[in-house]
Amino acid sequence: MKSGGKPGFRSGGAALFHAGAICIVLPAMMAAVGAPTYGATVHEERNAPMQFTWVACEPNCRGWIGAVGIVTGDTPKNFEEFAHGRDLDGATVVLDSYGGSVNGAITLGRRWRQIGLRTTVGSVTAMGERASVAPRAWCESMCVFLLLSGKVRYVPEEAHVRVHQIWMSDRAEDAKASTYTAQDMTIVERDIGQLAKYTFDMGGTGELLSLSLNVPPWDELHEFSPQELHLTGLVTTDAVADVLTERRETDPAVASLTPKSVHDRFVSSADDGKIPPAPKSTKTAEAALPAGGVAAAVPSPK
Repeated sequence: MKSGGKPGFRSGGAALFHAGAICIVLPAMMAAVGAPTYGATVHEERNAPMQFTWVACEPNCRGWIGAVGIVTGDTPKNFEEFAHGRDLDGATVVLDSYGGSVNGAITLGRRWRQIGLRTTVGSVTAMGERASVAPRAWCESMCVFLLLSGKVRYVPEEAHVRVHQIWMSDRAEDAKASTYTAQDMTIVERDIGQLAKYTFDMGGTGELLSLSLNVPPWDELHEFSPQELHLTGLVTTDAVADVLTERRETDPAVASLTPKSVHDRFVSSADDGKIPPAPKSTKTAEAALPAGGVAAAVPSPK
């Protein structure tokens, strides 16, 4: 989040996120999408269908699931393919996503809660056998409700968690000028009802729904303050060790790393150009069909 976080947030959280662990990164991409890449291509990954990467950590790490990209109707099925044969109980999902399909996110989130996954926001990077989680990442729109599905939820201060209304995805680019049928409104209201039930089932509060549903798609997304993250139920812990196990401070691989400074929402210096800011418009879900489509939470248009 922005600087000046809520008192009680652990000051060492960012350092621990950057420290990470010595890990083995095992790419496990879904069919029809190439193997994941890191570093300079993270911006492109956020605009692609969500992909999952397993990071097996040794010796003191539960393991991470990197989840980067847009949620589609196929994402729950793709996750099941990724999870097959893996013991994911207690693992942590590291989210970096602009959102996507309402129904896809709800289905995926319920599955994650059933497994007992933990959730956080971050950007997984890997160099050889070393992997780390950088705290400066984005979780927007329906990604926020995936974050809510974790049995333990942590958000670093540098992360950006933002929401707005759900909308018909094929009309989000010019929502004011588009036309809508009664059937379209029925689809949206149905999905709002499903989203409300999901929110309360996951332990979220009415404040989360209120903040989300008060921002139309043509306005800037609402970014949660540290206080709002707690008020809405999105955060359950202020300790990064609850989602990513700490390494010993005496470990030279950790001691040599330093935390990044806290940045504002947008990149303002050339030194931070490796991770571009979130765009103001992104197509994030299947277009609604005339005979019954999909409402999606999408970032506001340019």
